[in-house]
Amino acid sequence: MADNIENTEQTEIPMDNFVHLHVHSDYSLLDGASKITKLVKRAKELGMSALALTDHGNMFGALRFEQLCHKEGINPLVGCEFYVAGGSRKERRGTEEGNKYYHLILIAKNVQGYKNLCYLTSLSYTEGMYYKPRIDEELIRQYSEGLICLTACVAGQLPQLLLAGKDDEAEKMVQTYSEIFGKDHFYIELQKHGIDDEDRVAPKLIEIARKFDIPMVVTNDIHYVDESDAEAQDILVCIGRKKLQSEPHGKMPGGPVYYMKTGKEMADLYPEYPELITNTKKIADMCDLTIPQYKTQELKDCLPIYEIPPEFKTQDDYVRHLVFTGLEKRYGTITEEIRKRAEYELGIIFQMGFSGYFLIVWDFINWSKTHDVPIGPGRGSGAGSLVAYAMTITDIDPFKYGLIFERFLNPERVSMPDFDVDMCFEGRQRVIEYTREKYGDPQVGHIITFGTLKPKAVLADVGRALGIPLSEVNMLKKCIPEGAKVHLADAFKEPDEKNPDFGQLIPYKDEPKYQKLFEICFKLEDVNRNTSLHASGIVIGRSALPDWAPVYKDSKTGKVAVQYTMDIIEPCGLVKMDYLGLKTLTLIKYAEQIIRKRPGFENFDTNQVPIDDEKTFDLFCRGEAVAIFQFESPGMQKIMKQLQPRCVEELVALNALYRPGPMDYIPQYIDGKWKPETVHYPDPCLEDILKETYGVMVYQEQVMQVAQRIAGFSLGGADMLRRAMGKKKLEVLMQKKEEFVEGALKQGFTKEHAEEIFEIMVPFAGYGFNKSHAAAYSVVAYRTGYLKAHFPAEFIAANLTNEITSTDKVPQYIAEGRAMGLSIDPPDVNRSDKVFDVVDGRIVYGLMGIKGLGEGAAEEIVEKRKKDGPYKSFMDFLERVDIRSVGKKPIELLIKTGAFDNLGQSRPLLLSNMENAINYVEKKKEANQYGAISLFEEAGIKEFVDFVFVDTPDWTPLEKLAIEKELLGFYISGHPLDQFKTTIKKCTNLKTNEVTRAQPGKSYTIIGMIKEIRAIINKKGDPMAFAKLEDFEGIIDLTFFTKQWEKYSSLIIPDAVVALTGKIDTSRGAPSFIVDEVLNPMELQEKSISEVHIKIRANMANEQEIQKLQDFLFGIDGNCSVYFHIDIAGKTYTLKAGPSTKISSTDEVLEEITALPGVIEAWKS
Repeated sequence: MADNIENTEQTEIPMDNFVHLHVHSDYSLLDGASKITKLVKRAKELGMSALALTDHGNMFGALRFEQLCHKEGINPLVGCEFYVAGGSRKERRGTEEGNKYYHLILIAKNVQGYKNLCYLTSLSYTEGMYYKPRIDEELIRQYSEGLICLTACVAGQLPQLLLAGKDDEAEKMVQTYSEIFGKDHFYIELQKHGIDDEDRVAPKLIEIARKFDIPMVVTNDIHYVDESDAEAQDILVCIGRKKLQSEPHGKMPGGPVYYMKTGKEMADLYPEYPELITNTKKIADMCDLTIPQYKTQELKDCLPIYEIPPEFKTQDDYVRHLVFTGLEKRYGTITEEIRKRAEYELGIIFQMGFSGYFLIVWDFINWSKTHDVPIGPGRGSGAGSLVAYAMTITDIDPFKYGLIFERFLNPERVSMPDFDVDMCFEGRQRVIEYTREKYGDPQVGHIITFGTLKPKAVLADVGRALGIPLSEVNMLKKCIPEGAKVHLADAFKEPDEKNPDFGQLIPYKDEPKYQKLFEICFKLEDVNRNTSLHASGIVIGRSALPDWAPVYKDSKTGKVAVQYTMDIIEPCGLVKMDYLGLKTLTLIKYAEQIIRKRPGFENFDTNQVPIDDEKTFDLFCRGEAVAIFQFESPGMQKIMKQLQPRCVEELVALNALYRPGPMDYIPQYIDGKWKPETVHYPDPCLEDILKETYGVMVYQEQVMQVAQRIAGFSLGGADMLRRAMGKKKLEVLMQKKEEFVEGALKQGFTKEHAEEIFEIMVPFAGYGFNKSHAAAYSVVAYRTGYLKAHFPAEFIAANLTNEITSTDKVPQYIAEGRAMGLSIDPPDVNRSDKVFDVVDGRIVYGLMGIKGLGEGAAEEIVEKRKKDGPYKSFMDFLERVDIRSVGKKPIELLIKTGAFDNLGQSRPLLLSNMENAINYVEKKKEANQYGAISLFEEAGIKEFVDFVFVDTPDWTPLEKLAIEKELLGFYISGHPLDQFKTTIKKCTNLKTNEVTRAQPGKSYTIIGMIKEIRAIINKKGDPMAFAKLEDFEGIIDLTFFTKQWEKYSSLIIPDAVVALTGKIDTSRGAPSFIVDEVLNPMELQEKSISEVHIKIRANMANEQEIQKLQDFLFGIDGNCSVYFHIDIAGKTYTLKAGPSTKISSTDEVLEEITALPGVIEAWKS
């Protein structure tokens, strides 16, 4: 035998002859604690020439692993530990031994093997899912070429058959797999982890290998890199199974042995069988895999085939036809300038071979626009293409806005074009379905993403598994700095000026009860936790997706996606599209639908509104941009008031400037508009480039134009310079600087001046924004502004519909609508549509906005009303709708939210009688169904007497409001603070929507309702608390330190209305109100009243009556001035009492005044 297993003496085996063939990374989700980088690094440290990756049931990490291994000089063995069905993969049953599946290791020997792995893992998800993605013998036979097979761990089919005493079946299985894969490509796998079953089955495995001359290997079931990582792996298992570590959770048996062992450690497991080691190297030497990757120039040949009309010979011809036909529609007359630019762009597109790409994008956008799916005017650099504008891929005129094609497609830096397409959020799925139909379902898929254990998530998950109280875990989570790039270590670093929120976990680092938590969190931070789907990414293949990359099927949605992420999928040969669902486009669609109900506006189209509308710019100048796309932040509103924009170009500039970095140049930009003498150009020849932005380099395109003008760069070369500047790599930057200065010298500039201009350009290249993108989004913003200015009710109603399920956004838009003076009516069964609508100028609440009502119930109610007219009463409603379709619970919700208020009966009356009323109606309908009622009626007998309601007391206004808040998410028929409106107006100096403008250290008074109280014990062992305060405008966080909490805690109860004084703290991200004092708002209300008004009869009976009133007033002390109102001859005269007459304004005083002779009424203000 070539690999003699009957060794009687040990042979010294070089340790680098061992290769790990059974390896799991963190892509074995929640069952592998090591990142691929750590695995490869350790293998290299151990001097191993090769390493396998065999994650459970997937190839999520295969491409990254293969590329990293090649980079580090390690031979990558790309594989997978498959789940194998006991019978057919299509049968939803387990194995005869009682397992749900078996395990099997398959490793790709070459490209053909890799492609077969891709198909096997893809089909396991799309055809074999049953608990896990499974393959079967049929698939293994079909896709065996280029694969090496190992029988896997003790959960493999061979060990399981032997342990079950099914030796005949085991032998048959060995013969079958040996025949499928071939003698040198099928190996029996032995492991030794201290598991009883392993020890029992090992002699049987060796015996069957000897009998059938099958080579053997030894593997370690690697789940983590270092022995010290064992507990982190155990916690990961607990997280995956949602168990505490202290309870049974499926702990890996055998102890901390599932790490990357050295070659010597592996050789010591079965020292009498040295070939178990050398065979691992033999397998590695058979493997030679480089996963096919396509360069940009090659990707054009991978594009899906777009079928063109037969009258055109090539795709280029068809694109040219579409472009020049489109230019005629866009411009009427095609000038020489337009023709020259179109030909230039077409030349580059044709030369690069991207006509097919443009046709694919044009096709789905054209379909969308003709099927009522709104498409954005453009996004990203693609809006700079005249060809795209002519083909209606974009709707931004590159001439009007001075946009540059080379920012999109650079002939000097060959890269795939990339159109990101905004589309109506609601219609996005329809576009995806069209794409599937167009190119074939197997060729279209989503793109996978991975959720990872970020700092806060890892604290939460590990803390839960360790049994640490939730309150303590939440306290620790709050110590993590905000930001997408934050790491756990940052919370242990000393804070500095740049990062003042660092270091908040330092006080806890030495606490014994948190030692294990922090230690494990550091090991598991950024480990992959779960899969998801990219929000917008779609891939299309020239053929079925598994030809290019492995496929995954999301178990929650049933959607198919490629197993590689967005950043690495394109070079695999798949065209990547961004189908971005933009809710603003859906908002515009909703608004248009409501507006078109107006007489004369049946064909209203936001795309056709004038671009220079005065009323719209007046709105922007006032900063009234709440709910306006890209311009709604308080900071942006403030800047618009300063700038006073009067054209779209100024909106474009603001959009580009209002972001970190360029924001520092906003004052210079605004000064440039109002103080022309402050405008400075780096060189006079740049005035035409920078004039529109008052000398500030706002856009990346301006940086490119400056490089072209000063240094003679082509726009393609200028784009390369811009990119180099943006990356801030010193070596590259200095090289580009030399090129720039050299070019400037040739243009007649001095070296010093050229270097000066270069240094001015550098920060702008990094900060500058893509003008094409800013222009496209600013046009969308302008259109939403137009809607708000001209159709405010429809605009707010559309926003409410767009966010109908959001408990945060709906109250905000309700508040904005009311601030705009709009009337917003509660739900009404006779006026409400499914969604928010405008009726007679008033916004009517949409039925689907009621939590728990459901679309089916709303449809039934509206449909029956449209068919047979308004509902006349509650009973009429019950008799007309299908109660089973609507449901009892939705009817209860309608009652509680006031949807029947206009039918004349109170909410508690309907609610207490609802069950009996429904029973009555159902019996009546049943009788009518069998004709019983008609028989009695013919005889003049009334079978069903009218339903009699049992009277019930009405709710108080506050009770009604509380239920509205619960079911709608806000108050609609009133507000608990309504009685304090005057007090709030006169006695407070802060509202929740004004906190961003609050001054540090200044004392403020605010009134609102207490929500979400959370009392804690701080690190010193003292009590303190957090809560929220809600007013008319929104919600703010409250902080009660120990002194204040001990003094005022009895007043801080849920829904209590309080007046607070204190200061705003912005040091921890979201603003918080630090409470100094809690006041009774009723007392504050009294302080806010400054006047008492008394209406008296013109002919008071006698002087005695006047004297009684005078004596009473003189006998009362207070702070309110007194006014007398007297009606004489149809006119009302008001007289103010002398300054010495000041009285109290309590209700008791007013009652006594009203009781005096000659007084008609008294009131306060």
